[in-house]
Amino acid sequence: MHRILNQRRTVARLTAVVLGTLLWSVAAPALADEPTPPEADRRPHEITIHGDTRVDPYYWLRGREDPEVIDYLEAENEYAEEVMAHTEDLQEELFDEIVGRLDPDDSSVPYELNGYWYYTRYEEGKDYPVYCRKKGNLDAPEEVMVDANALAEGHSYFALRGLTVSSDNQMIAYAVDTVGRREYTVHFEDLETGEVLDQTIEDVTPNIVWAEDARVLFYAAKDPQTLRSYQIWRHDVERDDEDTLVHEETDDIFSCYVTKTKSREYLVIGSSHTLTSEHRILSADEPYGDWTVFEPRDRGHEYSIDHAAGRWVIRTNWDAHNFRLMEVAGDDTGRENWTDVIAHRDDTLVEQFELFSDFLVVRERRGGLPHIVVHPDEGEAYSIEFADPTYAAWITTNPEVDTHTLRYVYTSMTTPSTTYDYDMRARTQELKKRTKVLGDFDPDDYQSRYLWAEARDGTRVPISLVYRKDLLDRGENPLLLYGYGSYGSSMSATFSSSRLSLLDRGFVWAIAHIRGGEELGREWYEDGKLLNKMNTFTDFIDCGRYLAEEDWGDPDRLYAWGGSAGGLLMGAAVNMAPALFDGVIASVPFVDVVTTMLDETIPLTTFEYDEWGNPNDPVYYEYMLSYSPYDQVEPQEYPHLLVAAGLHDSQVQYWEPAKWVAKLRATKTDHNRLLLYTNMEAGHGGASGRLSRQKETARNYAFLLDLAGVADRAPASSMY
Repeated sequence: MHRILNQRRTVARLTAVVLGTLLWSVAAPALADEPTPPEADRRPHEITIHGDTRVDPYYWLRGREDPEVIDYLEAENEYAEEVMAHTEDLQEELFDEIVGRLDPDDSSVPYELNGYWYYTRYEEGKDYPVYCRKKGNLDAPEEVMVDANALAEGHSYFALRGLTVSSDNQMIAYAVDTVGRREYTVHFEDLETGEVLDQTIEDVTPNIVWAEDARVLFYAAKDPQTLRSYQIWRHDVERDDEDTLVHEETDDIFSCYVTKTKSREYLVIGSSHTLTSEHRILSADEPYGDWTVFEPRDRGHEYSIDHAAGRWVIRTNWDAHNFRLMEVAGDDTGRENWTDVIAHRDDTLVEQFELFSDFLVVRERRGGLPHIVVHPDEGEAYSIEFADPTYAAWITTNPEVDTHTLRYVYTSMTTPSTTYDYDMRARTQELKKRTKVLGDFDPDDYQSRYLWAEARDGTRVPISLVYRKDLLDRGENPLLLYGYGSYGSSMSATFSSSRLSLLDRGFVWAIAHIRGGEELGREWYEDGKLLNKMNTFTDFIDCGRYLAEEDWGDPDRLYAWGGSAGGLLMGAAVNMAPALFDGVIASVPFVDVVTTMLDETIPLTTFEYDEWGNPNDPVYYEYMLSYSPYDQVEPQEYPHLLVAAGLHDSQVQYWEPAKWVAKLRATKTDHNRLLLYTNMEAGHGGASGRLSRQKETARNYAFLLDLAGVADRAPASSMY
């Protein structure tokens, strides 16, 4: 029956396309009042390598400071606003809905550290958190450490990261970015006097850590050109003299960071690359001492470490494709002294671990889903049970070692983020907080599913899906498919209160857990990278087709969304299967793959050779060229496209989406919408405020609802 229905829909769709083309040709002269899209100048720029010359007519858009470039980006913004003008009321309605579900006075669950309880809270109508603490117990007077809203005044973009308190509880350090390019300034404040110190550290990362002497701070600095985190420095607050370089990564494919072990006994400098890692350790009480290499780097060996209760625990892929846990005690930390704690298993990926005096807690992934497993020092290991068919769970803030309470977070596509304190001895748990969803939200109105699609090579690909029960009409609902599929990053089936605005208007929302992520273990990642990257794109396309064939969505109203590397996924998908989706949102998309990976001055390029390949090698050059969305634009019909960029983006430079849109506009053969919106005041993550960022969400949702023909549909929830 499904096959017959799909054949009918295919015929209907082809008929609609033909009729639409005829109607457009007849109506075209009457469209003089329609907005005219910008047309970027074509200025041919030749790039030659391996005897192959590519001509890039829009290379000139790389000039971030060029007034012509800014004028073009602003013209694209104006055009997008004109085209979307008829949805302004809908965008406002959606924004009010989304913000209306947020708890205006939301606060985090307090955690105890070194005699104080720490938490953040929001104030009604404000974008940024207030960082607070209470001494001794939660009934004590509140101490406001930092009000981010006050610091954000006068800035169109604001991010505060890395706030950390010295071990004597007196001093805080925090990092601020007011541009969006992830170049931070570190500030210091005396919590006893409220004085902000007249010393700052400029143009660094937010990775900052106090030594246990409460006066020395270590921080990671960035290469000014590539923005690679490549140096660790020492800053003495009391001396306030010239800072000291303690480590530098001279290998430009590595980055570095600094942290502290859970025992607070050691400082750790980590050096990492896609396939290799190395760590150095130093007593946290002796910040002027000499660092010791824990285990030297060895290409292909990835490991991470933590220390508590007199032992080091190591997560390592040494003879363990999906990682295992090992341990070592004493000063001789070499690999030859490591012993197994949790052995390698072919069907289980070890993702995360947490140390306690009498327990070891591990987050594992099996069958695409996470599991939290408690390992007592005495007795059998056991798992915490979860009920939903698809969900996310992770270990959260657990700063104390001598406790039998584990704090973790659970959420699903129907369950808001929920924080539990779990008694690992009694095997009981206490609900500490479930994120409020204001209005008449009832999780029982929604249903999630965990499905398996068959890819073209026979591989089974998991899909998480959610819909509103009373609005599901199999084969008739608009459906949005989200995907990422890179860096071994698993896409979790989490809850989103903003998503309700689509579900309550009849949308089905799905996540394709495609190869290139790590949902099904390390092999799942490796089958979607380098010379296997094409699997990522074909998996996504096959998931979309499966959902249509199985009547989870209307084949004529399938939509797709992805950002960053997920934007690459969108670009490849619309080139390879342009008729599959009616509309696509590509947020900060990485679409000019070959040119970017040939330019070692661009942030992240050399660091990512083991993810995408090095195009200086002709084998990788040809393969990357075969899927690079910018290079593969063809004169064919494309779906409606909404593309988002950030002028100050340090991860995907704004010119990639800008060039892509310019080339698409000059090449494609349809009259579908092609919109580019560049946030001129933000970077990779878009708007920074809790409330202001929802305007971007509202615009994206309005784009989808308008295309799906349900822009005028009242949402099912009566709160509106």
